[in-house]
Amino acid sequence: MTSTDNPSAPPAAPARVRSPLFSSLIGLAGLGILLQGVWAGLFIREGEKFHDNWVTVHSVGATVVDVLALIAVIVAFLQLRARRDVVVGTLVFLVLLILEGVFGGLISNHPDMQVVHFPLALLLMGMTAWLSLRASRRG
Repeated sequence: MTSTDNPSAPPAAPARVRSPLFSSLIGLAGLGILLQGVWAGLFIREGEKFHDNWVTVHSVGATVVDVLALIAVIVAFLQLRARRDVVVGTLVFLVLLILEGVFGGLISNHPDMQVVHFPLALLLMGMTAWLSLRASRRG
């Protein structure tokens, strides 16, 4: 018996679209954010000058994560446009990453920006987990 034979049966839910490419990009971005914390720990020393080599590694790492997030936004629009929660979440993730970079760039002249920069990094890490779970969830 199909759902058309039984008018009281609810219609079958459409299968949720998933993208292994999107999941990979978000996973790599999450790994990059985790490594950002490791690299920051190698150059942030209270009362000491920053170690320039690790600052450079941290900066390049941030650029890589930003590019991964931008590509994830494009993939979300192309492959997951039916998943509004994932598309909007990925856009918010990218905007927050850009803000994170701005705040990070201000830290050398305004050390108090760490109060915003560090928690925002943790929020971004959580967003990668949320986006991965939402994107992999079936209806």
